[in-house]
Amino acid sequence: MTEHIEPKAVAAPERPGSQIRAALAGFAERVAIPEEIVIVTTALLVGIGTGLGAVLFIWLLQQIGAVTAFVIANVGLIAGTLGTMAVAGVLVGFMIDRWASEAKGHGVPEVMEAIAIRGGRIRPRVAAVKVLASSLTIGAGGSAGREGPIVQVGSALGSTVGQLLRFSEERVRTLVACGAAAGIAATFNAPIAGTIFAMEVILGRFTVRYFGAVVISAVAASVTSQAIIGNKLAIEVPAYPLHSMAELPIYVVLGLLAALVAVLFIRVLYFTEAKFDAWRIPLPAKTALGMVLTGIVALLVPGQEVLGPGLHTIAGTIAHDFPLSLSMMAILLFGKMLATTFTLGSGNSGGVFAPSLFMGAVLGGMVGTVAQNLWPDVAVNPGAYAIVGMAAVFAGAARAPITAILIVFEMSGDYKLILPLMLATVIATIVAERIFPESIYTFKLKLKGITLERGRDVDILQSVTVDEVMTRSVQTVPASMTLVDLSDLFAESHRHGFPMLDADGRLSGIVTVSDLDRAVGNELPRRTTAREIGTPRAQLLVATPDQPVGEVLRRMGTRGLGRMPVVETDDPDRLIGMVRRSDIIRAYDLAVSRRAELQHRARRMQLRNLDGTDFVDIVLESGDYAVDRRLVDVAPLIPDDCILVSIRRAGRVVIPHGDTVFRPGDTVTAFVRREDIDRIQSCLRAG
Repeated sequence: MTEHIEPKAVAAPERPGSQIRAALAGFAERVAIPEEIVIVTTALLVGIGTGLGAVLFIWLLQQIGAVTAFVIANVGLIAGTLGTMAVAGVLVGFMIDRWASEAKGHGVPEVMEAIAIRGGRIRPRVAAVKVLASSLTIGAGGSAGREGPIVQVGSALGSTVGQLLRFSEERVRTLVACGAAAGIAATFNAPIAGTIFAMEVILGRFTVRYFGAVVISAVAASVTSQAIIGNKLAIEVPAYPLHSMAELPIYVVLGLLAALVAVLFIRVLYFTEAKFDAWRIPLPAKTALGMVLTGIVALLVPGQEVLGPGLHTIAGTIAHDFPLSLSMMAILLFGKMLATTFTLGSGNSGGVFAPSLFMGAVLGGMVGTVAQNLWPDVAVNPGAYAIVGMAAVFAGAARAPITAILIVFEMSGDYKLILPLMLATVIATIVAERIFPESIYTFKLKLKGITLERGRDVDILQSVTVDEVMTRSVQTVPASMTLVDLSDLFAESHRHGFPMLDADGRLSGIVTVSDLDRAVGNELPRRTTAREIGTPRAQLLVATPDQPVGEVLRRMGTRGLGRMPVVETDDPDRLIGMVRRSDIIRAYDLAVSRRAELQHRARRMQLRNLDGTDFVDIVLESGDYAVDRRLVDVAPLIPDDCILVSIRRAGRVVIPHGDTVFRPGDTVTAFVRREDIDRIQSCLRAG
């Protein structure tokens, strides 16, 4: 007789931090701690931790800056500048490519993405990599600001605390916002602006539930940094007054110009980033090239004033009432824009906050100088326009007017320019929004197919087309049907409306029960036809099969419609179906399930192969193998661990599924192992 032996269960190796999480969770279960105490305590911890992180970051910047200055002094200006920047670029590219791709660029969009679609989850390693990469970038002379890195560091710290304590997604988001506010407060000694930045930009909404915790965290971070590095303003400038109400029209002009500069900055930055991303060379080579190009731009500018954040340079210039020539100011403005574009567009790490303030100050100085030359008795101080310009350009770029106003108040300590500051900032925000709807933060998310409204992704219905959910079996009526027959049909069918067809079977319009009631109320003759009372084709809103459901829903909402006829794309009078409210609900459910499946698969793949995966964009052209083929037909050629995340098509994003047909011009975003990148490109293009 053979003895049956049960196999022994083999314990899976514990992941790092699992024992800590278990201990904390067990403690929380044993001790009933009031919710308010938990929120206040964790907000304090995040604030203090972020304040210490900001101090460490500033210290690292000083040390790397000292090393850079030493090299330049001993090697020479040109060789020392370009050499140190190239080395820093290589190191930054290696760290980002190897350990944390989220540390690339200015960081704030990644925090917004985590808040919107990942429940606030940010990998803990992001904080360490961001501090080191940004210290190297800025300390070596890269044109970038300190705020983006420390916002991401604080947010990563808040997310880590929330995940360690196994908080709900809502509470993790709160701690992420606390970290973002603490980062601004500690870096710029501006707790009020930090709080508003977290609410206005990171969360996208103001609520009492978040506000208290965010304020506590911002104050804790500011106190921590002040206790270590002192209480001093980020920018020391004179308190310029508003000399005359006649200056206000000049500030209006400044607001308009600030909007143009902000939009130009956004477009140039992301155009450059797209060009660098398209190059098939290692990331360290891209970041090194970007830093070298930044150094070349700086060497062409007198005094290399476009290197680093540049706020101290601007502070000194404002204090002396902007004694620069117009040509020099123009060189500084466009030189700073190019330097920042090369630094961040190539993948180096840093923020866009300080460069925006720099460009705004220079623009304000130009406007103030011209105004002073034309009306010396009205525009007395060009430096005042520089202070207002700082807020206006940042507001136009970030679409955060309240933050912009408060940050200038707290950084400069100047409250005398409240009227022109509010006027120019709001004008810049409104005009920039009209010219280009996305901010410098949300545009990066838009390119990934994420559209944010009040801190949430609302573009989900853009991934489902009308063809997938429309009702194809549609009851129609002849346009010649009389009121008597129409009344009987409505009574029998209990429908609210019917499409009308002419004698040739072409769409003639739509008739509703409201049209019938109106005709009866007006005592129209019984022989009146449906064509005479219904909405004619010329006034009818119609959809086509390839339109996204989200776009159709917006058009229906404009007129308060409950249904919309669907016609052929190439034959707008041929009816092929209807879209009703019930179809849109079905479309939403379909889109949610698709996105959830993609997120689940991507998360599972990241856990299996966290450090060996990447996102890649593939642009399809006419003649490529995948063009005009369905995904299900191409799928056998795609690598096993590859996920097709989205397709950008004609300005909208499609979440791919089995029946999705690839079209020329599609940009396919795939999540794939790095060793399979060439294979996925080959199978879509060559088959």
